[in-house]
Amino acid sequence: MPSVRIQPWSEDDLDLLRRVNAPEMKEHLGGPETEEQVRVRHARYLRSDDIGGQMYRIVADGEPAGTVGFWSRDWRDEPVYESGWSVLPGFQRRGVAVAAVREVVAAARDRGGRRYLHAFPSVEHVASNGVCRKAGFVLVGECDFEYPPGHIMRSNEWRFDLGVAADRDGAHR
Repeated sequence: MPSVRIQPWSEDDLDLLRRVNAPEMKEHLGGPETEEQVRVRHARYLRSDDIGGQMYRIVADGEPAGTVGFWSRDWRDEPVYESGWSVLPGFQRRGVAVAAVREVVAAARDRGGRRYLHAFPSVEHVASNGVCRKAGFVLVGECDFEYPPGHIMRSNEWRFDLGVAADRDGAHR
């Protein structure tokens, strides 16, 4: 497995955001965004206080490999963190996403303020559901989830209890 670390989002990451905006990367997320939408997203990622969390660049063996982060939201009348990620094709199926998501779990836990970190991959997105399982999330069940705005998709609701200690492999103790 490559050496994986996450670094806070920076001005230099706009090109990376464009690279993860490819049709094959956005298949389960409503398709690619326009250039203007990408620029607005980049600006939002730079203002971590606006999202109540933090976005990161994934770096694998010294190369930009994708994006990962967490942000605040209300889910079922409870304040929670939500997480999401995109890993470039050349880094997929190598453990990069799982390692990056585990780092985000630690960052969300360190930030505090929320009991749970959620992820909502499409029920059809086998790889992202596998990342959730391997990173130590617990499957709550299926749900209807709005993403992008105005589009309802069938998702799996995965939850990580930030109040429970986890070992290096993400397993709860």
